[in-house]
Parts: sequence; structure tokens; C-alpha cells
Amino acid sequence: MMKFVKNFRNDEDGAVTVDWVVLTAAVVGLAIAAYSSIQGGAEAMTANTGGFLNGQTVGAADFGTQAAVALD
Repeated sequence: MMKFVKNFRNDEDGAVTVDWVVLTAAVVGLAIAAYSSIQGGAEAMTANTGGFLNGQTVGAADFGTQAAVALD
């Protein structure tokens, strides 16, 4: 019985798995924190870019014709 207890106490096979689980959880937590901190700015920039592009018109000089085309 004492041999079993000594072997059990010295066995470190599961320690690496625990380390990887903790490391993975930390990386996932940091990714969620980073996403939540930049989400608002990214959405605003996307909306501003879409609004800018919707307001652009392509002139007749761009196509070599007399008509101007509005982008919708």
C-alpha cells in the first residue's frame, strides 16, 4: 500500500494537461476581452465607411459617357 501511495504522489502525468487547460482558458478570456473592447469602434467604423460609400457618385468622366451614376 505504501508503494501505491508513493507512486501516486510522484505521478505528474496529469500536471501538463492542467497547465494546458489553464493556459487555454486564459487565452480565450483575453480574446473575449479584446473583442468586447473593440466591438463598438469596429461597428462604428463599418457604418461610417458604408455611409461614405453610399454617398459617392461616379461621374461621366469615369466611364467616358455623359451620364452620372449614383451608387445605392
